[in-house]
Amino acid sequence: MADRIVTINSRKYDGHIRRSWKGGLIHSDKDLLILVGTFSEDIEHNDLGHIKKGTVSFEHFWLELWYNIFRFHAPEGTLMAHYANITMPPTFTGDAIDYVDLDIDVVVWPDGRVVVLDRDDFEHNKIKYSYPDEVIQQAENGLSEVLAIIKADGLP
Repeated sequence: MADRIVTINSRKYDGHIRRSWKGGLIHSDKDLLILVGTFSEDIEHNDLGHIKKGTVSFEHFWLELWYNIFRFHAPEGTLMAHYANITMPPTFTGDAIDYVDLDIDVVVWPDGRVVVLDRDDFEHNKIKYSYPDEVIQQAENGLSEVLAIIKADGLP
C-alpha cells in the first residue's frame, strides 16, 4: 500500500523536534503528500482523548499551505475525527517531512462539532519565539482556510 516509510518531524519555531513518527507514503505529487500510519500502542492525546492501538491516521501535507489535516479512524474503521494543525509549509526530502507547528489546532468530530484549540499557546509562542508579522498573518490565514474547508464539507 505505501510506497515507502517516511519520518515526520513536528518542530517548534526554534527548530527543535517536538514530536516525531513514521508514516507510509501513499500519494505524492508537486502539491500534496498523503501518508498513512497505524498506532502501535494505546496513547492518551490531549485533545482527542484515548487513541487505541490499531487506530489508522491518514495524514495530508500540502507543500505550499500553512496547515495539515489528519483523518483518524478507529481500529474497526469508523471515523474518529479530523484534526488540523496550523503550521508553516512543510519541507520534504524524500525520507522526511519537517514542519513548524504554530500551535493552533482544529478538531472536527463526526457529529459536526468544530473546536478551535490552543489559541492561547499561539499567543504565548508568538511572543516567546518572536514570530514575524508574516508568520502571524499566514497562521491566521491558514486557520481561516481550514474553517472554510470545514464549512464547505471539503475535508479529506
